[in-house]
Amino acid sequence: MIKSMTGYGKSILQLPSKNITIEIKSLNSKNLDLHSRVPSSYREKELEMRKKVSMSLVRGKVDFNLYVEITGEETNTKINETIVNQYMKQLSNVVNGDDIELLKMAVQMPDSLLTERKEIEETEFKNISETIDQALISINKYRVDEGKIMEDDFIMRSQTILELLEKVITIDSTRIETVKERLRKAITELKEAVDENRFEQELIYYLEKYDITEEKIRLENHLNYFNEALQSEDSNGKKLGFICQEIGREINTIGSKANDAPMQQLVVQMKDELEKIKEQALNVL
Repeated sequence: MIKSMTGYGKSILQLPSKNITIEIKSLNSKNLDLHSRVPSSYREKELEMRKKVSMSLVRGKVDFNLYVEITGEETNTKINETIVNQYMKQLSNVVNGDDIELLKMAVQMPDSLLTERKEIEETEFKNISETIDQALISINKYRVDEGKIMEDDFIMRSQTILELLEKVITIDSTRIETVKERLRKAITELKEAVDENRFEQELIYYLEKYDITEEKIRLENHLNYFNEALQSEDSNGKKLGFICQEIGREINTIGSKANDAPMQQLVVQMKDELEKIKEQALNVL
């Protein structure tokens, strides 16, 4: 079973005086690239939250966001009355305006608001941790669902390559005969006496040079191994990528040995299918 690195999960925790929203998004990446956005009042627990997310998601470009919406009377921010009064006094010497206008300007100045830092209660953080778990369950389900779609596509395309390989095998026998006829015709056109033994030796050399028996066997084995890897318990996109490299190597070798237009056309189609597989494999966990 494979998983996509693309996913989205969201969960909301409702507390008496605030709502906390956990949002996690992920895209494909070679390794784990985790970015977190957490309010300053929760920074002391940020490393613990990051560890939980990284252990669950393993790989990908991940955005972890914790949003807080105050719904009650509770607030950690207060007006710094002393500073605001001083600002208003100084502003009154510079501009003409009533107290309301001066107050509007003063509260926008540096240090006019005080944010009291409070320790996070264990009960609250336990609830937040459980909310993160719910968001992780959601994003992992998303990844599994996306992975199933990708798996179906991989199976279809690998099967297409196998079918094209069968056509290559069918063409191969007639291709060898065509090569023999071409060489004999070239020799005949020379109108020179030819040593048949030497000709047979040269013919064997060229036939061995064009022989793709080993490539056909290895390509089929690699395709079967690719499908087995899709069914493994662990999703491993890097492993699939390595197998694709081996598949591509055999297809390229068949193409270089083909020396036959119909076979070259089949090779081009196999390459096209493989490129689509490789592109999708980059998004596998």
